[in-house]
Amino acid sequence: MTVANTQSLTPALELARADRVTIPNESAEYRAARTALLAEEIELRRHIARVAEQRRALPPGGPIIGDYRFEGENGPTNFAGLFGDKQTLVVYSYMFGPERERPCPMCTNTLGAWEGNAADIGQRVSLAVVARSPIERLSAWKRERGWRSLRLFSDLNGAYSRDYFGLLPNGSEVPALNVFTRRDGTIRHFWSGEMTSSTADPGQDPRGAPD
Repeated sequence: MTVANTQSLTPALELARADRVTIPNESAEYRAARTALLAEEIELRRHIARVAEQRRALPPGGPIIGDYRFEGENGPTNFAGLFGDKQTLVVYSYMFGPERERPCPMCTNTLGAWEGNAADIGQRVSLAVVARSPIERLSAWKRERGWRSLRLFSDLNGAYSRDYFGLLPNGSEVPALNVFTRRDGTIRHFWSGEMTSSTADPGQDPRGAPD
């Protein structure tokens, strides 16, 4: 779906009212409320599609020029090495610095889910998990968790973590998700998750978009 053709879409409420699904023993009150909710769900799906289109249409981001050095399970590498043979690189900044006794449990929960899809994701893009702990510690943790497909890298000089929002100026770690592209020999930043506590609505915990 493109932004240009959204005007030709059937109204969401009309689609919801045409829905023939019914749940055994439901009341008329339940079905009316479910129809109204279904219309909102259709609108949410359409909005996510519009947001995804806007992401894909972003102009070129800033070139990567920092002194970024990493060490993975197969040895040291530079930033370009994180791409492997792919043209798109997705980097998750894992809150697992050397000062931590254990890594962030919420990060670990997220990565545990990604582990199940990492091999499939890796067919299209390079997925890298970057943390500031030594690679020996990251590898030991990976074995403890039973992860096989996630690729973990140690940020050797902390430069990447500082520049791309995994490490705040006060030394606090935060999770960060960044996407980079490699086109015509130039590596550029493409997109990052930028929803923080400052963008949270009243009464909400800070969190990103529903997709």
